[in-house]
Amino acid sequence: MMAHPRGPLVCLVATVLLLAACGDDDSGSGASKPGGPKIAGPGPIHVHGLGINPKDGALFVATHTGLFRAGEDERKSRRIADRFQDTMGFIVVGPDRFLGSGHPDGREKLPPFLGLIESRDAGRTWKPISLLGKRDFHVLEATGNRIYGFGSDFETKRASLLVSDDGGRRWDERTPPEGLISLAIHPSDPDRIAVSGEKGLYLSSDGGRRWRPLEGGASLLAWPTAARLFAVAENGSVARSGDTGRSWRETGQVGGQPAAFEAEGAAELYVALHDGTIKRSTDGGASWSVRSTP
Repeated sequence: MMAHPRGPLVCLVATVLLLAACGDDDSGSGASKPGGPKIAGPGPIHVHGLGINPKDGALFVATHTGLFRAGEDERKSRRIADRFQDTMGFIVVGPDRFLGSGHPDGREKLPPFLGLIESRDAGRTWKPISLLGKRDFHVLEATGNRIYGFGSDFETKRASLLVSDDGGRRWDERTPPEGLISLAIHPSDPDRIAVSGEKGLYLSSDGGRRWRPLEGGASLLAWPTAARLFAVAENGSVARSGDTGRSWRETGQVGGQPAAFEAEGAAELYVALHDGTIKRSTDGGASWSVRSTP
């Protein structure tokens, strides 16, 4: 059984406590305004999310300073469309189709909280689906039309868990067991979710209405198959559960503190470290290689 450290995940706990520390205003990246001189922007800073585009196998890296792409044969990620949108919540839901949330590029005339947004051209452009100006999701996961989003309300700054069954147009509120830093959906049962807060892990079998604690401490989660729930802890240890989180077996070590975690199939895992390095495992976390560098 895996022994998870009880200490909070750095930066992710700041997400839980502040939920908007990465940009609550509309100042964005500080990039040049339209018509002004073009200023070279920073590379990928503070990775929030990862995803693989099923259309071409490219890796997408959502960060505080924009969305970046590394093709299948590329080790260096490149900024998408010269945009500096702070993409907090981020998931790939289909070929060239992404969902996200966060804060706008400072050159855009948009409110500071983007609500739920969608791209159908691999991140080059985004359109609002709902909650524009009202909600900032730092944790965002989806399967089919079911979407879970955890984040803060613009007016009250209160964090809550919202659930949608129609692709994000209408939402119901749930009460999470604590502030969330990660959420994973069972691949064949959208009502069954595992979540992590800064204190521990929890499972719900009814879409977030009721919760029971699981073994383990704060971790980033991914649930690619029914028999494989993965967790990566603050110290970089990777573990797998075959019984929905009741017990864990440590499988490997990523070699650093994780900032984001994603699974693509039963054994293919991706972890972002806090320096922007993305690592990949093809054996369920036993060994890791560098997939891309900042």
